[in-house]
Amino acid sequence: MTGSNAAAYNAVAEVYDEWTGPLPDTPATVEFLAGRAGKGAVLELGVGTGRVALPLAATGLEVIGIEGADKMIDKLRQRPGGDTFPVILGDMADVAVDRTFSLVYIVFNTFLCLLDQRDQVRCLRNAAEHLEPDGTLVTEMHVPDLTRTDADGQRLATGSVERDRVFLEATMHDPVRQRIRTQVVVVSERGIRLYPNQVRYVWPAELDLMAQLAGLEPVDRYGGWTGEPFTAKSTRHVSVFRKAA
Repeated sequence: MTGSNAAAYNAVAEVYDEWTGPLPDTPATVEFLAGRAGKGAVLELGVGTGRVALPLAATGLEVIGIEGADKMIDKLRQRPGGDTFPVILGDMADVAVDRTFSLVYIVFNTFLCLLDQRDQVRCLRNAAEHLEPDGTLVTEMHVPDLTRTDADGQRLATGSVERDRVFLEATMHDPVRQRIRTQVVVVSERGIRLYPNQVRYVWPAELDLMAQLAGLEPVDRYGGWTGEPFTAKSTRHVSVFRKAA
């Protein structure tokens, strides 16, 4: 995660669990990852507030996290089991931990927070170097949807209208750099709050090529955490890689 995106996640830390905590596929995510980990140690890149890492650790696996936003780590510490969870503050692309793992994973579009293709390749390469010889890398990210913005690469939408607040979302798309810049605007009795974010989206075929450059080869690709097939209609993909022979 770049410094700018770390700052963005620090800004959203106070509401992050409210917005993402109820995700219905968290149990399936944990079950999938536990099955890929076997009995070895596990590393999450961009652990956030521990939505996935903490229940995964509760299965008995040794799980370590890397996170670039210190306020997200503060929120992780407040979750059950988070006070003793091992987490490293740093750039997830550096994978700054001196050991290897049976499983390294990056979920919920976190990989896309690396805003430069070189950083994305660097992240994959460093992840590969921290895998056991038979280890696995798992990534989850959305399939780019270029219809979300108009012909000028812009979009202003209403996220939700509640009794005491309104969510607006302003988006700009830069197709040359493959970047989506978003500002979530929350208007409430407390005033106006801004929650910025920026990602560099990646096509599935591009991810495979970057993985190849990092010394990885594709094993499986699914349309979600329950193993559904990845098709032309899939809106996201769960991709599994291993070290190239």
